[in-house]
Parts: sequence; structure tokens; C-alpha cells
Amino acid sequence: MIPIKLTEYEPRFLSQDALPQAFGTALWREFGNKVAVEFPSPKTNGQWRLTALGWVGHIPLTSNFHFHLTPKINLANLFRLWEYAYALRGFHWLSGVTDAGSLAEFYEQVARLLARRVMNRGRQGFHRAYLTRTEKRPYLRGQLQFNRIWQEPNQAILTSRFEEQTVDIPDNQILAYTLGQIARSRRCSNKTQTAVRRAYHLLQNITTPHTFQPQDCVGRHYARLNQDYQPLHALCRFFLEHTGPTHERGDHQMLPFLINMARLFELFAAEWLKAHLPPPWHIKAQERVTVGARDDLQFDVDLVLYDGDGRAHTVLDTKYKTPDKPGNDDISQIVTYAKAKGCKEAALIYPAGLKRPLDLMIGDIHLRTLAFNLDGDLEEAGQQFLDNLLLKQKRNTELH
Repeated sequence: MIPIKLTEYEPRFLSQDALPQAFGTALWREFGNKVAVEFPSPKTNGQWRLTALGWVGHIPLTSNFHFHLTPKINLANLFRLWEYAYALRGFHWLSGVTDAGSLAEFYEQVARLLARRVMNRGRQGFHRAYLTRTEKRPYLRGQLQFNRIWQEPNQAILTSRFEEQTVDIPDNQILAYTLGQIARSRRCSNKTQTAVRRAYHLLQNITTPHTFQPQDCVGRHYARLNQDYQPLHALCRFFLEHTGPTHERGDHQMLPFLINMARLFELFAAEWLKAHLPPPWHIKAQERVTVGARDDLQFDVDLVLYDGDGRAHTVLDTKYKTPDKPGNDDISQIVTYAKAKGCKEAALIYPAGLKRPLDLMIGDIHLRTLAFNLDGDLEEAGQQFLDNLLLKQKRNTELH
């Protein structure tokens, strides 16, 4: 099996014989929103034309045809984006993970790290919580349920309601489900696969199976006894967000692993700004706004910058692409967001500078394009981006 390498947004041509028609059709049908597939035709000079559409990772289409989708930015910066996006920056036990030489190696290192941390927590004792249970017993435990006695006066069994401490709680169920998904992916070496399965079976024996979504790993309550679960759940969210549905061909089961770079860039920008905005500025991500007397339209704004008085000052929209100039649709979208939030400032954020940037007034809305350059040192690029974002505010402060 020789993997076919695609670099995002760079067309790759393959001879008609290099990719069987049935497999090309399957790629188009199942992953057409991630890889643009143009079939052999006079337009393509009788060749396949494949283009990764802002996704990176691995598509195991069949046992013989695997596609590796690689990023345009260097891997080191991709991993830094990941650290910020999933709020994992600063955890010393991540040392070495972001030095991986490939996405496949990165996936395996993070999987091995999650398994190892789960095993460590198992040796310390998994987090427990009290859950309320109601059971019928021949003796009283906890609180007697009188309403059940009145409903069933002839029953010799008592209905009790009591608190029971258990490890079978979502904190641990999320870990078990994620490890199970990683084990099924078949993307790890035998050594890592063994470690993942060992951690999975440890939890499988003490938790009830449940299916979880990536959002279940966010906004959870952490206190002194389960604080170390927060980064573990962040790792789980990463795997659940980027592991695709199961595709089966005969006896071969495959789980694609794909990272949406546009979403990663959005998450990264939000977390970077949260960490670096000077007071009193603060940022809110994915804020829902409605338009119309009956809330006829709803929008989720990528980022909204607030001033010290809690007023929305600037709407920001990340665009993981580098056109010569912004498209009309993107301009209309950000202006709509600004009007919906009552802002006079709006900015489109790109991963590199545009050949034809904008800085103009559209009605009473000041629209700019800004760059958060992902090619070089991210901290330096971020500081330059932040200076440009707050440049007008600094000038106003100096004038007053």
C-alpha cells in the first residue's frame, strides 16, 4: 500500500490507471466536501485531479488506497495551533508531543499520552461522585418513598431512595468511549494499540457504555478532586472532533482522521486572544445573535471583542484562505454581523497577508482585513496582529 499525498489547496494529478474508477467514485461520494474530485476527462487531460479542501489528516479509503492530507503550514506551527485551540498550552506532560515528525506520529503520540494518563489516574483511583438511586428492597436504605407505599400497599418490598458513590459517571465514561474509538481506528502501532486497549479495558469494566459528542467534553465542572480530568477531556474532544464515521469495505473497518483547518484556525485565534488581550478588552467566541422582530435570522459570530464597559466593539471573522482580496460574500457576512451586534468596527482575519487588503468604510461600519501569519513565529505574528487590531484604539487614547 502506497499512500497518496495531497497538500491542502494544491491540485494533485494522477493517471487514470493510478486510481480505479470505483475508488475515485467512493472518494467523491464519501469525502467530496473534503477533497475535490475531478474525474478523468478532456478538461483534465485524461487524469484524475484531486485537491484537499482545507482538511489535513488521513483517509483510509480501502486497505490499499490511503490518502494523506498534509497542511501548507509547517507541522510545528500546526501543533502550536492545536495546543492553543484545545487549551492544552502549559501542561508540562505534553513535552515532546508537538515535536512529532508527521501527523500520523502526532496522532499516535497523543493517543499513547492519553492512555498513559488514564492508567496513572486508575492507579490513584478514578474520580467518584454520588448518584441518586431508587430501588425496591426488603429492607430500608436511605429515604423511604411513602408515595410508593400508598400506591402499592400490599407489597412487602420497600422502595428506597439513596445516594451511592460510584465511578460510573460521565467523567470516566467519556475517557472510556474515546479510548474505544481510538482502538477501533487501527491507526496506531502495536505498542500504542496495546496501551490504548489496556486503558480502555480498565475503564470498560467499571463504566456503562455511552456515546459522546465532542461538545460533551466542553464546559464541564471541575473541582479539586477531578481537576486533572480537564486536559484529559480536552484530548478526548480532539479525537472525537476529528475521527470520522466508520466506513466498511468487506472485513476492513476504517476510521478517517481529519482536522478541519478552518475550524482549528478559528479556535486558535479565540484562545490566543483570550491569553494575550490587554485589559480591559476581552473576547467572546461563537456568540449567537438574532435579527428581526421575531428572531427571523440567527448567526453565530466567530469572535466579538468587548471593551471594559461590556460593550461589543468589534466583530471578527476568521477566514482560513488567502485570496487576493476578500470575497463579496465574506464582506456582506461580516457587515451583517456588525450591524446585528451594533458595532462600528469589523475585521476579517486571514492566515497570511492579502495582496489587496481592505481598510474602508461601508456606511458607518469600518471594515479591515487583518493577518495572523501562520508561517513564522506564532507569538511574534500574534503580537503584530494584536497591535494592528488595537491600533485605532491606541491612537484614540493618545489623542485624548
